[in-house]
Amino acid sequence: MKGRRIVYSAEEMAWLEANRRMVISDYHLAFTVAFDRADVTAGHLHALRKRRGWKTGRTGQFVKGGEPANKGKKCAPGQGGNHPNARRTQFRSGGIPHTYRGAGHERIDGKDGYVVMIVDEPNPWTGAATRPVLKHRYLWEQANGPLPEGYCLKCLDGDKANTDPSNWEAIPRAMLPRLNGGRNKSRLAYDEAPDELKPTVMAVAKLEHGLRQRRRAR
Repeated sequence: MKGRRIVYSAEEMAWLEANRRMVISDYHLAFTVAFDRADVTAGHLHALRKRRGWKTGRTGQFVKGGEPANKGKKCAPGQGGNHPNARRTQFRSGGIPHTYRGAGHERIDGKDGYVVMIVDEPNPWTGAATRPVLKHRYLWEQANGPLPEGYCLKCLDGDKANTDPSNWEAIPRAMLPRLNGGRNKSRLAYDEAPDELKPTVMAVAKLEHGLRQRRRAR
């Protein structure tokens, strides 16, 4: 069964429209006191404003540059951030998270199998004092300088955990499809070749890549 229809007088409607921008709790209290309307709830007034299309000027969003209402206010003892349950999980000043791994820590990337190492250098993205790097590339660049644009490092012996710079060769990224066996796997892939054939597979890929570059330059 539907609720009873709320009827407002012309005087009440004029007051409600004139004061429509008030916060709903204040809006309701002021109206009920002014017109002795105990039968009207805050929900009734909220629905009335929506039906009439009366805008309050509030979007519910934080305005850029505005200050939070609770800025500078501390939680009461035992409440909010000062509740014992909250306090147990808060970081202490100078504390170190249990997930922290300092410089020199290494792990194996689960997706590609490369060694990831933490180095004692500022992280340009997060501002942290350390940053993760691919160990093989980091050591190679320490020995040979920055990797040229358009190049990547190819593991020569197939063991990605062997991060010695001599085990990695800088090659044009465009050579990778040839070393991977071609689009239809119609040739021997470098990583699948026996150790004694790996140099030959690499030499053929370099030759074909060089010829293709010359043809494109004509």
